[in-house]
Amino acid sequence: MRQEENSVFPIDDALEMIIMFDGAGKISYVNRAAGQKLEYDNDLCGRHIGEVFPNTFPAAATGIDFDDYIGEGLRNLVAYRKNTTCFPAEGKILKGGSPSELYICMFNDILEKEFLGREVERIKQEAEEAMKVKSEFVANVTHELRTPVNGVLGNVRELLDRKLDNDTEKLLRIIERCCGDMNKIINNILDFSKLEAGKFTLEPRRFSFRNMMDYVKANHINRITEKGLEFFMTVSPQIPEYIIGDELRIVQILNNLLSNAQKFTSWGKITVEVFRTAKVNDKIELFFIISDTGIGIDKADKDKLFQSFSQVDASISRKYGGTGLGLNICKQLVELMDGNIEVESEKNKGSNFSFSIWVGVCEGDEAVLQQPDDLKQNPGQTSFGNTDGGEAEDIGKYGTEENKKSLRKNLSKLILCVEMDNWEKAEGFTEIIRQLTEEAPQDVKRTVLKLKMAVQKENYDKAAKEFEALEDFLQ
Repeated sequence: MRQEENSVFPIDDALEMIIMFDGAGKISYVNRAAGQKLEYDNDLCGRHIGEVFPNTFPAAATGIDFDDYIGEGLRNLVAYRKNTTCFPAEGKILKGGSPSELYICMFNDILEKEFLGREVERIKQEAEEAMKVKSEFVANVTHELRTPVNGVLGNVRELLDRKLDNDTEKLLRIIERCCGDMNKIINNILDFSKLEAGKFTLEPRRFSFRNMMDYVKANHINRITEKGLEFFMTVSPQIPEYIIGDELRIVQILNNLLSNAQKFTSWGKITVEVFRTAKVNDKIELFFIISDTGIGIDKADKDKLFQSFSQVDASISRKYGGTGLGLNICKQLVELMDGNIEVESEKNKGSNFSFSIWVGVCEGDEAVLQQPDDLKQNPGQTSFGNTDGGEAEDIGKYGTEENKKSLRKNLSKLILCVEMDNWEKAEGFTEIIRQLTEEAPQDVKRTVLKLKMAVQKENYDKAAKEFEALEDFLQ
């Protein structure tokens, strides 16, 4: 099968099939792999290359310019065995050097590769079809569930409009609330199904951000205060009155996080804070912090939080209820808005959920409010103090000598409060620092917000780490 002088070539044992031929197409060398695959018994040498690749090089043709087939890219070929059966191949043709004109064809059998490719495509289509069937099933089931729930809810509200004794009204209110909770679960299942199928789309529009926050507050304040908890909401004056985003989905994220905070908090307070942390062209980044003083989460369990159908442990589902879908949906919605969501928590010390999203701003809507009158500020919120207009402007402008001096002064007071375990006073200094860095770059603002969350959670190690990071920025 090989000429004697070619039998010493190391390529004889190569796994790849190799055939050498001259400018007339006459084969001069075939390595072992090619001979076995093409099923020739030492009689391929001397034949025309067109007998192996008749579709590429017609055997009867004369004057073939093999230089036209030379290239570094892979070429799809069809190789024929001695018994005239064939198989798909992939290879390339190279030209050897002088003195003799020599062409080298290196190729591999890709029959298995093509078969596996077809199998992968078939499995992919089956998976897509199964996902489609699943989505349609979930949509039909949730529709069928929602109909009787809304029927019960409608009848309950009809009864509530009538004159009732206190006990009956109380029972009907419980049924009304249960129907509302059931609708939320149904909506979560439907949203999850759409997100998993990749069929979920955002519907951005222009809306009043503070009116939206008022609506969120009104939705939760009664349930929160009924438990004896304090509820505070603060919106940075740097956020424009009108923004462009999917209002419904932002409300859904906040409702879910606030419902969890209320569910897992028995004493203390729940706070919501919103800041503007960056601006690029006509987009701004909003950063939300939802804090509570509830049961908290072990560090080892934090990774489970954003997984679908996941609770920290089974007792959570038994005691507090829930499907384990809410936070997973929140995570996917936040990521659809080009943001991310995180949690800082310790067992029995409450939780800080923070998330960022990017929203649009129309031209003319970029002016921010001097003071958000329509939302109550967090009691005890600290300002810069009494200064004249010029000095206050210099202090508030990040990077000026007055600003740096005030930052260093308040950071020193902050770390002293942290060292003395006076966390309440330390929180006041973090608010001053936040105001002093409102015009700072995004990484500085993020560090300040992380410092604020660490102080709120009375986490010494985390607070010290973020304090050092801020000192580095100032230097």
